[in-house]
Amino acid sequence: MHRSMDEPTGAAGAPAARSHPAPARTWAPPLAEAGAQPPDPAVLGALLLRHGWQRRGGAPGRYGRWTPPGATDAAGGLLVPESAAFPDSAELMEEALAALARSPAPSARDILVSLAVPGDEIRWRREIPESAAAAAGASGWTEAEELRSAARQILLAGALAARGRAGYHGARHRRKARAALDEVLLGPGADGRALTAYLPAASGRAIAVRLCHALHATREAVDYQRATGSMDAFDSAVAAGAGRELTEALITLVRGCEGARVDLRWAPAAGAPDGCPARPGPVEFSPGDLPALRAAGARYLRDEPAVRVRLTGAVVRLRRSGPRGAGIVRLRVLAGAEVGHVRAELDEEAYRIAGHAHLVGLPLRLEGRLESRGGFRRLTGASQVAPVQVDEAERDRLMKALQENVDFFEEACAGEES
Repeated sequence: MHRSMDEPTGAAGAPAARSHPAPARTWAPPLAEAGAQPPDPAVLGALLLRHGWQRRGGAPGRYGRWTPPGATDAAGGLLVPESAAFPDSAELMEEALAALARSPAPSARDILVSLAVPGDEIRWRREIPESAAAAAGASGWTEAEELRSAARQILLAGALAARGRAGYHGARHRRKARAALDEVLLGPGADGRALTAYLPAASGRAIAVRLCHALHATREAVDYQRATGSMDAFDSAVAAGAGRELTEALITLVRGCEGARVDLRWAPAAGAPDGCPARPGPVEFSPGDLPALRAAGARYLRDEPAVRVRLTGAVVRLRRSGPRGAGIVRLRVLAGAEVGHVRAELDEEAYRIAGHAHLVGLPLRLEGRLESRGGFRRLTGASQVAPVQVDEAERDRLMKALQENVDFFEEACAGEES
């Protein structure tokens, strides 16, 4: 779905499990390849300011000297040109990037990544009681994994909402939503309590915008529920992108900690999108919000209606309790529904048609209702069941899948449980 900045990108192979953090390493300046254009000095200046660096002097109108948070003087700072129009601006930018790569400041690597992946940033922060190990700079394995899991779920919720608004998506749109997150980078904070996602502006802006709206709408709905006891605000929050997937992700984020915060920053080069504030405020949740979030998730799940569909799918599994009568088939959806697979109960005649289509390598077309219970994976009231003619290449591929599963198919035809 997305990859960590520490993930290797070399030769293919099963990665070895790693139970401790990777050793620190020096980051090369981004875009340092031969012939590559250096970043815009204005973008670098905006990122330095965002991460708490301070400007301390410099030649007005030509360059500024920037120092990291906590620095007491300008020694060891960066010289950043005001504009790329000056003759020596490219040389100054190369020197600034090289100095950033050597800088011990925790924010230096984040700035380099933001330059290498121009886009929006989403930051998570969990407040966890500090242990002796945490005070020494180490992070607990469980806490770090919980944070990463919550971040993944929140990103997926945003990608699903960008595909379409729904109180409960279930299995719908999952494949495309995960594909939309392929270019996202995750970078952990220094203490294991923070995490930053970098969403490329070209492919991830829609997700960032939807999350901005959805998180604030969910926060407002929680506040309204806690003040009045009414859940109505959660219904209107669906239009902003809120839903069960987001409430479940926020529960994962908040559970087991004293509080959590989600902060979104727009890409300096792209600016703020239409309809969003230039500097969105952070959204905070606490353990006191958990009852409202759980109640909202249950409400979204209960109230999401079934969907009437006419879909085409390849039969991949058949099962019934005896040699005759109704049976259950599993279909790999080819068209007509935004889910990967569905299960459908068919009467005896429709089950016979499904079995014959499977034997000759043809998909089925049928109508019915995708039930929200179970994540829109179950089709009820199936009717109009009929095989569909396909081209030879697709038929050969379906037949190959049948041959690979012939033992299972023989068992299913004999009436054995799968």
